[in-house]
Amino acid sequence: MATVLVWAAFVVLVLIILAFDLGFFNREEKAITARQALLRTLAYFLLACGFTVFVYYSYEHHWFDLGREGKAAAEASANEHAAVHHEPWFRLAYPFEAPRKGGAGKSLPHNGTDAATMFFTGYLVEQSLSMDNIFVIALILTYFQVPAILQHRVLFWGIMGALIMRGVMIGLGAVVIESFHWVIYIFGLLLIYTAFKMLVSGDEEVDFEEGKMVRLFRRFLPYHSGFVGDHFLTRVHGKLHLTPLALALVVVETSDLLFAVDSIPAVFGITHDPFLVFTSNVFAILGLRSLYFALADLLDKFRYLKYSLVVVLAFVGVKMLAHSYFEISPLSSLTLIVVALAAGIGASFVFPAPEHAPHEDHVDHVA
Repeated sequence: MATVLVWAAFVVLVLIILAFDLGFFNREEKAITARQALLRTLAYFLLACGFTVFVYYSYEHHWFDLGREGKAAAEASANEHAAVHHEPWFRLAYPFEAPRKGGAGKSLPHNGTDAATMFFTGYLVEQSLSMDNIFVIALILTYFQVPAILQHRVLFWGIMGALIMRGVMIGLGAVVIESFHWVIYIFGLLLIYTAFKMLVSGDEEVDFEEGKMVRLFRRFLPYHSGFVGDHFLTRVHGKLHLTPLALALVVVETSDLLFAVDSIPAVFGITHDPFLVFTSNVFAILGLRSLYFALADLLDKFRYLKYSLVVVLAFVGVKMLAHSYFEISPLSSLTLIVVALAAGIGASFVFPAPEHAPHEDHVDHVA
């Protein structure tokens, strides 16, 4: 019962944050400046850091029954370890970290330190993978020529839909992994395939209006080519029509669904605790809108971040495939991911992309 209460309390907290963001920051319909976006991004990051502290104490002292499953799994693993005496082939951990004995419970937090590290690692992975999502969102909003003053509306409702979709997908993923442990190997292969696909992919032109979801919506509702204020639907001769704002929202939601297929398995590669998987995803998604407005015009400068993401996805995928034989502590995983991301960002600034003349069809994303 206590665990249900903390889940409900977290959902209420998210709704309060969203209401505060939409109501307080956007009382007037206006474009978000880069400075405002950076301040909001910092605020969301500090919220995630504060929640990391809560995760540590709640799992360390089992507030609301959080962490009891991981502790029980650790004790069962220790007993199994004593009987079978199975040692991992390889262990990557700091000298001060105690071994995580036995196969069961490795991906569940054994204490507050494990939980806080897993949450923050999951948050960092989701936030870094969202960089690709931000680039796609920029392409979508530019393609549909969404004015800067209306972009925050598309992103807000896109985030609301993403939270619901990911909550459902995480719940299903947790049940499937619990019932069919071998699914973790499929997730690992999926991440390695995604890393390879990201490595060899180019900058292909995309016709977003030819997407399956857009064609499905347009089959039931006709399309009105002009914007009608901030409305997703409008009436023309008494019949409802989709506006470009609605099509942009449909494509944003579809793209997030596709990204979730890659990013959610990545977090399950870090922890199997559903609460940590869900909360790390939520905090990353909450900051996505502000991060978009802060970085949309700077994405081209992070030219080597793509390779960092390839390393992160491949590392988590290999970790999932070899989890029965290789022990990588949560803190070691966090360190490797931070180093990979820092290397990509640092290389992007040390070796910047050559300057190009601006395109005629460029659309500013911030005022």
